[in-house]
Amino acid sequence: MQGKPVQIIQWLFEQDGDKQFIIKEYKEKRSLNANNYYWKLVNEIANRLQTSKEEIHKRMIKRYSQSEYISVLEEVNISGYVRYWEEKNTFIHNGRRFKSYLVFKGSSEMDKKEMSILIDGIVSEAKEMGIETLTPEEL
Repeated sequence: MQGKPVQIIQWLFEQDGDKQFIIKEYKEKRSLNANNYYWKLVNEIANRLQTSKEEIHKRMIKRYSQSEYISVLEEVNISGYVRYWEEKNTFIHNGRRFKSYLVFKGSSEMDKKEMSILIDGIVSEAKEMGIETLTPEEL
């Protein structure tokens, strides 16, 4: 079911009271073409710089993705929880040691607008390297 709140509430009242439902905000998905174009440019930049596409992807995520700071106990290995991060500092709070990290949203979690920012960033970098890119109209 997709609709405005009133429509969803009316629909829910018509359902079996023993069933459970998950409700989440609808967000327009990005196109596969956008994703494919992003990875095409990642590949071309990686080839130009003679490095891996994973390394270029990580750089682009760190430059153009949404980010936020988190702090966790020093002994917690965050690599099992987040994929893209930078360690920032260590501090003591109430006698316990913590580490602060800047964590970045991965491209697979991005909505259409966030993916657009990522693509704009990689297009800019590709242009600086003389790599052919699509015009805004072609995109």
